[in-house]
Amino acid sequence: MSGCFAFIKFRPLTSIILILLLNPALAGWVQQSQDIMGTRISVETWHTSNSQASICNSKVMASMHRIDGLMSPYKQDSEISAINREAAIEAVRISQELFDLINKSNTISRLSGGAFDITFASVGYQYNFRENKQPSQEQINGNLDSVDYKSLILKDNSVRFAKPSMRIDLGGIAKGYAVDQGIQILKQCGVQHAIVSAGGDSRILGDKRGRPWMMGIQHPRKKQQVALVLPLSNSAISTSGDYERFFLRNGERIHHIINPTTGRSAKSAWSATVIGPDATTTDALSTTLFILGAKKGIELVNSLPDIDAVIIDSKGLVHYSSGLQDPQAVID
Repeated sequence: MSGCFAFIKFRPLTSIILILLLNPALAGWVQQSQDIMGTRISVETWHTSNSQASICNSKVMASMHRIDGLMSPYKQDSEISAINREAAIEAVRISQELFDLINKSNTISRLSGGAFDITFASVGYQYNFRENKQPSQEQINGNLDSVDYKSLILKDNSVRFAKPSMRIDLGGIAKGYAVDQGIQILKQCGVQHAIVSAGGDSRILGDKRGRPWMMGIQHPRKKQQVALVLPLSNSAISTSGDYERFFLRNGERIHHIINPTTGRSAKSAWSATVIGPDATTTDALSTTLFILGAKKGIELVNSLPDIDAVIIDSKGLVHYSSGLQDPQAVID
């Protein structure tokens, strides 16, 4: 793959999800952050003109707001909300942009044997992590048959649900897509060195002016530490973990990454990190690998060109894809 990377293991850093080791004295870097799409969006660019860099960063933020308005299931006027309200009754015409991303989602679904499935929302909408609520097994069983990407009928820029209780949610791919769109905007601005991040999804344009960006994978059980640090250039990286949105019930961790087969929180991993050329793909694949677990996940990654991964399984064992060629280890 085009990015260069290596490992620095088990180094504690103060962080939340991704650690960006920055040199504040480096002139020409302009940073902007906002809370959009339910997460922290950050853009940092190098430009000979700070004012021009600010304009470019603002364009990225505007794009993030636009995509949020298009794809958020929580906004009643979004295209996703229209689909969820009407597609079980009749075909809903949507923008080419959203149609293409749903098609991309289904491609990942086929690739993963259904481990990635945007129709997980048919059950997933019943979870409420702000109120620590999960559906009963009876409620899950009532909608589990509607979790079926094959029942999405996509034709002529329209979406139709073949099952009455279906819903979709692009939470496992939309942020990565938004990051990619931000990078394209920066390229059009003439920017050659930048990083765009949306929560656990980041993409690096170029490098950090002759050095790689140091990207940390959060320790899944120690909030203020990282498990691994990856030096990356000209790459995308996404991490999905069970520590992002969760609550504990009777000793069980209930989190937002739903296994489409069971309708319950996936249990095979603590986190999955994917490195690749674009964030749309790494975002979807990090969710996929988290659900598949280490054995099947690494097998899938090893079959894909230009993709690498690190999976921390439910016992704390660290697994690497063949392109990283690093022995297994257990995080402390």
